[in-house]
Amino acid sequence: MKLTILGGGGFRVPLVYGALLADHAEGRVTEVVLHDLDDRRLYAVSRVLDEQAAGIPDAPRVSTTTDLDEALTGAGFVFSAIRVGGLEGRANDERVALAEGVLGQETVGAGGIAYGLRTVPVAVDIARRVARLAPDAWVINFTNPAGLVTEAMSRHLGDRVIGICDSPVGLGRRIARALGADPKRAFVDYVGLNHLGWVRGLRVAGRDELPRLLADPALLGSFEEGRLFGTDWLQSLGAIPNEYLHYYYFNREAVHAYQQAERTRGAFLRDQQARFYDDALRPDTSALTAWDRTRAEREATYMAENRESAGAGEREADDLSGGYEKVALALMRAIARDERTTLILNVRNGTTLSALDGDAVIEVPCMVDASGARPVAVTPLPGHATGLVCSVKAVEREVLAAAESGSRHTAVKAFALHPLVDSVTVARRLVEGYTEVHPGLAYLK
Repeated sequence: MKLTILGGGGFRVPLVYGALLADHAEGRVTEVVLHDLDDRRLYAVSRVLDEQAAGIPDAPRVSTTTDLDEALTGAGFVFSAIRVGGLEGRANDERVALAEGVLGQETVGAGGIAYGLRTVPVAVDIARRVARLAPDAWVINFTNPAGLVTEAMSRHLGDRVIGICDSPVGLGRRIARALGADPKRAFVDYVGLNHLGWVRGLRVAGRDELPRLLADPALLGSFEEGRLFGTDWLQSLGAIPNEYLHYYYFNREAVHAYQQAERTRGAFLRDQQARFYDDALRPDTSALTAWDRTRAEREATYMAENRESAGAGEREADDLSGGYEKVALALMRAIARDERTTLILNVRNGTTLSALDGDAVIEVPCMVDASGARPVAVTPLPGHATGLVCSVKAVEREVLAAAESGSRHTAVKAFALHPLVDSVTVARRLVEGYTEVHPGLAYLK
């Protein structure tokens, strides 16, 4: 079976390949095609993969190409992990927003909108090519903003595109560990949008254990979200929010922390990964060792500004091992081998959340088998969460409309309607600032 990875020169690709190397069952992926626009990055990552595969006789064979049509033709699965504008683009997203006093994070607020505006047209072109060249393929989308991009692609691929994210998985794992439960045996009642969801229950053997956690301040403060949000706030919510909701609930503190940081997250990763790619291209250097070292530093500094502003301390060792590649492999296995499983995924709503229409992509537990992913029925969100979900979904729809029409006015509307952008004037200045630094936004007229 052929797996095509778009963004194949990306830093996280070795995580996916490492997961594939551990799969020796019938029907596994036997061919991996890496597609990227940058030959240099492709070569560096292929060196890492060569070292990973050493001594493994049935390792999937790897090839690289800069030809998108060639990469897609004959694919059984397409893994989309592109970054339009690269890490320089992310750094600019952050810088322009922070200069206006608003959040510039890559998936939340102004930065997420800017990233979406330049990514959606590219993602739509990919979706159309998949429909033409590999109509039976399943697309697994990790390209951020994941929910927005998945919805854009679903308009051309229907339910054959599924978005993934490791945040809900990590959150459920931490809650289960705090309760002394096996994460593999726990059902996480989670619902929302990508990077905007809440755990409302964690069932073990049919019993919801979350009330026990919420009633015990010591237990609640024993894991990252308890320290990040504070036990009093979690008890008030009666739920455990995704870590990205820290940007909403503590926005002022988050913006201040980012403004005071020596470098933004995007600038840090840009510089860090530039060093990695330089090292990985040196013939006298182990590319895998350079990648391992860089990844450890990357994971340890994840959301560092938020943790510092909340006094949450360092990340726990178990949270430094990634996770999205495991979700991707579990999803591919379930579809390819008809192995029924439950995963938290980004899929079309259908009738799951009554506040949203059927085509809206949401993040929710899904039953997965050979026919794809189907949302599991969930209880309604409380009013405060429903309001936030509907507000952010409305912004996503304006981003999609702006990307389709090329309307600058619609782009301004998308920024202005976001809960974390506090002025139409600021929204106009954001569009001006982003179009100045991003050639990919030249289509906005």
